[in-house]
Amino acid sequence: MHAITIPEPGGPEALVWDEVPDPVAGEGEVLVEVVASAVNRADVLQRQGFYNPPPGASPYPGLECSGRIAAIGPGVSGWTVGDEVCALLAGGGYAQKVVVPAGQLLPVPEGVDLVQAAALPEVACTVWSNVFMISHLRPGETLLVHGGSSGIGTMAIQLAKAVGAKVAVTAGTKEKLERCAELGADILINYREQDFVAEVEEATGCAGADVILDNMGAKYLDRNVRALAINGRLAIIGLQGGAKGELNIGALLHKRAAVTATSLRARPVEEKTAIVAAVREHVWPLLAAGRVRPVVDRELPMAQAAEAHRVVEESGHIGKVLLVAP
Repeated sequence: MHAITIPEPGGPEALVWDEVPDPVAGEGEVLVEVVASAVNRADVLQRQGFYNPPPGASPYPGLECSGRIAAIGPGVSGWTVGDEVCALLAGGGYAQKVVVPAGQLLPVPEGVDLVQAAALPEVACTVWSNVFMISHLRPGETLLVHGGSSGIGTMAIQLAKAVGAKVAVTAGTKEKLERCAELGADILINYREQDFVAEVEEATGCAGADVILDNMGAKYLDRNVRALAINGRLAIIGLQGGAKGELNIGALLHKRAAVTATSLRARPVEEKTAIVAAVREHVWPLLAAGRVRPVVDRELPMAQAAEAHRVVEESGHIGKVLLVAP
């Protein structure tokens, strides 16, 4: 088979479409013939040499895919060769075939195209686990999403609205904010021109955001705490604004607030299986009903992964950038 390899870390040109050995499904695993994968920020970091796959994972980038089951390993039940699926991966999505633990498989949702289903696993699992399983967003509460036009952001907006929450988003352009509004966002904040703390306070009558989904880390830490409501929950899922910041514990105590930080890729298979099962139970019916949909900016041939990485690094896209396998 062919896969995108990274012989040496570097810029987008470091991604090489090359012939590699076929993977083989082991105990509890299935082999998926990949139709499409999606580009995530973690893939960019891996290409740059800053985010190696966890032990035992495929060395190729790609944290999600869609495709068809080509083979089933020992100990797997409930799936059949030929089933159309999408999957949460620890790596290996930028390839023609990938091995997946059976618990990380999802059926392609009713009404969703097989290629576009590749845009779902990583964002659905990240949003559901952080916003709902950990932060317990409830109807009537306010969710603040940083990077509202990203793949994570577009999914968070839709899921929060589906459960009856109010949604505030930050984004850097008018076009991105307009797309967020189309998906249901109520409070639109241009972070280049507006102070999100002041905007959230004004929009909520000084109550603040009950849950904040943050991809920035250190740069936004102090302002995120100030933007939280009493009993608010800050969920940090990215470090685009740095890894080390100063936390005002007094402010946190005053608000009886909580800060959590999670990553998905390195979690044990058992934890990922539980998250995938929750997503299948709660998110997949919303997709089938048309209340939530994947947001895809563009589709490129997988051999053009370098161009896809350039698009993502320039942050001009809205939603997900997909790579389609030959």
